[in-house]
Order: sequence, then C-alpha cells, then structure tokens
Amino acid sequence: MSIKEIKELARKFSVEELELCISQTIEKGENYCNVSGEVMEVVNTLAKAQTVRELMEQGMSEIEAIRELARRIRAVQGTE
Repeated sequence: MSIKEIKELARKFSVEELELCISQTIEKGENYCNVSGEVMEVVNTLAKAQTVRELMEQGMSEIEAIRELARRIRAVQGTE
C-alpha cells in the first residue's frame, strides 16, 4: 500500500466508482480503476482510498482524512 496511490485514487474517483472497482476486482480480478496486483492487496488499497474519499466528502481536508484513516487502522490493530 502506498499513501501516494491512495491519495491519487481518492482524488480521481468517487466513492461509488471505488466501490465498483472493489466489486470488479473481487469478481473478475481486474477493475475500472486500473489498479493491479494481488486481489487482496488491490481491494485493501481501493477500500482505503474509498474511506479517504468519504471523509473528504464529509468536509475533511485530504491530510486530515489520511490521518483519520491511519488512526482507524491503528485502532483496529490494537496499537492505539
């Protein structure tokens, strides 16, 4: 996962488009968003970009959305 890649995807695609790309990746192994790699890695990256985009649409800046994503990941991992 690359923060740069997540930021670019969040800027370029809507929440709905990212959801479509996740579905396509799971069903077909390829997607409209042109993200390639192992299926789980691609789904993971697209899901993170989708979360960042959702937060941005709620009024957060890009950097705030990235920080919130990182906080949520740490919380799930139990490191926060």
